[in-house]
Amino acid sequence: MRALIIFLAIIIPLIGAYFYLKPEEENIISSPIVSQTDSKISPVLDSVDNTLLTSEIAENLDTPWALAFLPDGNILVTERKGKISLVKLNSPSEIIEIASLKDVKEVGEGGLLGIVLHPDFINNHYLYLYYTYAQNGGDTLNRVVRMTYENDKLSQSKIIVDRIPGAANHNGGRIKYGPDNYLYITTGDGEQPSRAQDKNSLAGKILRVKDDGQKASGNPFNTSVYSYGHRNPQGLAWDLSGRLFSTEHGRSGLQSGLDELNLIEPGKNYGWPEIQGTEKQNGMETPLINSGSDTWAPAGAAFVGNILYFAGLRGSALYQAKIVGNDIQINELFKNEYGRLRDVVTGPDGMLYITTSNLDGRGNPNENDDKIIRVNPSLLP
Repeated sequence: MRALIIFLAIIIPLIGAYFYLKPEEENIISSPIVSQTDSKISPVLDSVDNTLLTSEIAENLDTPWALAFLPDGNILVTERKGKISLVKLNSPSEIIEIASLKDVKEVGEGGLLGIVLHPDFINNHYLYLYYTYAQNGGDTLNRVVRMTYENDKLSQSKIIVDRIPGAANHNGGRIKYGPDNYLYITTGDGEQPSRAQDKNSLAGKILRVKDDGQKASGNPFNTSVYSYGHRNPQGLAWDLSGRLFSTEHGRSGLQSGLDELNLIEPGKNYGWPEIQGTEKQNGMETPLINSGSDTWAPAGAAFVGNILYFAGLRGSALYQAKIVGNDIQINELFKNEYGRLRDVVTGPDGMLYITTSNLDGRGNPNENDDKIIRVNPSLLP
């Protein structure tokens, strides 16, 4: 018995010391950086009236394109002409202009488009923007820049992805951080469809890069290209399993329609301009669902639980996609109630936030457009 007591007296402290000093390698490898939206909900959002289906929280914006929530619950919004505004969600909401980017070229669908915060924004204050600009020779191009946002000011602009082909139309422009903490960027074909099939072009792609713009580890072609064969994708969203979905504009003109919802996988070819709609071809992906002869003109997308919501521009609706296995049920919400809708994001309070786009030259503006509208998804069908 005495020998056992001596043994335990020696081994127990050693075991304790082992677990105290052991590096937490597994946690370091498997745990992603905590997003700023995972922080405690601010008092601003704690005060939301959950009995309302919708509420208008900002108005008189000029073609708002994308939203990003700050850690305090307030919102940064890009306006296509080049302005970045802060929406302070007190009562009533207050809108403050943060910056106006001088090199933004607003032309057709181009201008100041996507915005996203770095997953570790609380510590590094990095903010990313996607915008259209004019090269010296007059060519229309797009780029992604990283800036520092502190004390309601932007500074230290750094170009991280440049010379993305652009045009008056088909500029893509959605930027989001994925659950792998890499930055995903949607680009359009810049009105030259053949670029989408050229893996050496940045146009007609979904790109995946590190926070400094370098190609992400594991990209399928050892470049920044993650998937290709896209016409004009404007929505990105990940489900609870980490699967990436993208909304994409189909054909235009007299034969509009065939807008797409795609499941994005690395290295895959999504067919534009070789296949559309339900067409199939070896080595190319047919969309999960398309709009047929209807036109969604889909833009921003966000998941709430297992339900995907995406905005419709020409469709003038918030689309609800209930995905069960290979079956997808699409429902139209708020049809023609708010006009053209551009972005959809899920706030840290679990609410949906959508933007109208009635001042983009293709809509019929309502009073005090454009707006940001809060939607309570728990009250939707």
